[in-house]
Amino acid sequence: MLALTNYGHFTSMLVRDFAVRGLGLHLERLVRDCRLLFDVELDTDAVRRYVRHALGGDPGPVMVRVTVYDPALDLGTIGSDAEPSVLVTTRPAGRGVSEPLRLQAARYQREIPAVKHVSVFGALLHRRRAQRAGFDDVLFTGDDGVVVESSTSNIGFVRQGRVVWPQAAWLPGVTMALIDQGLNRPATTEPVNLSDLPDMEAAFVTNAGIGVRPVLSVDRTEWRTDHEVLKEVRELYAETPCESL
Repeated sequence: MLALTNYGHFTSMLVRDFAVRGLGLHLERLVRDCRLLFDVELDTDAVRRYVRHALGGDPGPVMVRVTVYDPALDLGTIGSDAEPSVLVTTRPAGRGVSEPLRLQAARYQREIPAVKHVSVFGALLHRRRAQRAGFDDVLFTGDDGVVVESSTSNIGFVRQGRVVWPQAAWLPGVTMALIDQGLNRPATTEPVNLSDLPDMEAAFVTNAGIGVRPVLSVDRTEWRTDHEVLKEVRELYAETPCESL
């Protein structure tokens, strides 16, 4: 029913040695989105049990996705009272150092961008188009050229030695929040237009699967990928303590 109705939300996390960076933030996201989409409270203790069961004895690293949906809801009964189920799936985690990304800018706005919902068709369509054009991923912008986010990641920039997050309607990322908490110099959040990109010193994307990954270019604008601030951000994220499941 999840594939047919396409109504639900999720979070994805990297599990290593039965622990997760930002586990509390992942659970907060699930609780918040469950209230918004289903008008019910989510039992986070049960979620942790389900994740431990799905892992079995595998210490990882493994990517775990927790999806919340109601199999009883369909197109005709979507307004009914909900009793959400929790689906936990796993997949191998990426290994090794990821190469810097080349992004293609595209105008697109996700539905209810603050919710990590399962309706990702539009995002994947634009990612496919970018990859078919020879890029690695897509960078979403508004109609006015304001930078928003990547298909499955937040994007940050470096200017004058400081981290700059775009001010836009994007999905608040767990990795992004952990970086904010660890920075010695507070990050700034301000509108970033495509025309501002040549003034940036570096760029990077963040999500729970990749951590921090440098961006080589957006369209024809290129940056160095060995900037000292990128190194600092990657190190502070790697040093963030993990929370036990």
